[in-house]
Amino acid sequence: MKQLLIDTDILSRFFRGDTQVVKAMGRYLSIHQTLHISIISQYEILSGLYHKDAQQQLNRFFAFLPTVTILPLTDLAIEKSAQCYAQTRKLGTPVDDMDLLIAGIALANNMGVCTHNTAHFSKISSLYLEDWTI
Repeated sequence: MKQLLIDTDILSRFFRGDTQVVKAMGRYLSIHQTLHISIISQYEILSGLYHKDAQQQLNRFFAFLPTVTILPLTDLAIEKSAQCYAQTRKLGTPVDDMDLLIAGIALANNMGVCTHNTAHFSKISSLYLEDWTI
């Protein structure tokens, strides 16, 4: 099983208790022992929770963060993201900037992306995808 960068939508489903996602995450952890999220997903989750003023969910997320590896936005990740941007624009299938940054972080770390947002991420040909919701 390839190492995966967990996308924001899968994290959200995990925190909502989605049974399929929770089970898949357990199987993944039995093999890899740690989850990887991007600094972008950390931002997306936090900004959403702060916007909703969801203090209980914020506390739960802050308690979760020390249990995962948060991958930063490095120079290599920026380069990979820019390459993905160029590829998708040339094909006439642009992808949201946040998704491009997440993809770039995954590619820079030789990882796939676990996401339910396959409509966007599948436009990046070099990116391995898994969807734990199906």
